[in-house]
Amino acid sequence: MERLDLTKFMIEDLTNNIQQRVIRAIELRTSLNSHLARCLAEDPTQSTMAAPDGTLNCEDFSMFQEVLKVMRTIDDRIVHSLNTTVPTVSFSGKVDATLTCKQLYESMMEAHLSRDQAIKACIAQTSKVVGQLRGERAKDSENLVTIKQLRKEQTKLKLMQSELSVEEVVNDRSLKIFRERCRIHYTPPQVK
Repeated sequence: MERLDLTKFMIEDLTNNIQQRVIRAIELRTSLNSHLARCLAEDPTQSTMAAPDGTLNCEDFSMFQEVLKVMRTIDDRIVHSLNTTVPTVSFSGKVDATLTCKQLYESMMEAHLSRDQAIKACIAQTSKVVGQLRGERAKDSENLVTIKQLRKEQTKLKLMQSELSVEEVVNDRSLKIFRERCRIHYTPPQVK
């Protein structure tokens, strides 16, 4: 009997520890996303984005993709987050699943919004560059350097626009998984 009580205590302790770590990770992610959203709100056409080393800008598409990859970690790890924070029926009394699901949902929505704003800000900045290069090409249609740069910027613009489609798929997948696991505990507000 003592062994069963000890095992039960260890499982409860482990569950609480995991929940605290996940909540802390969500808080850190939310803080990072809030910072990025504030930066974009100050100047949505700003070409720089918050990268782990603070040096990324929209001009380098490979770095742009790398930051998006980092920003998408919450979506990539949604199944793990749900498995470690939302209790099964046998542990439902020990963890507040409603609060956990709500926090995860809010963190996910904030991440989705900040990524959407970052992608759109880079699209706006690159569109502006493409417009300027088209103007230069109209003035001097023989300038090969301008033509080459215009093609490069147009390609980058198309790639950035395709990231909006990727973002839609990632968001839909995460929300579907979230709804499947948290539908009993938390119903998010309807989005227009």
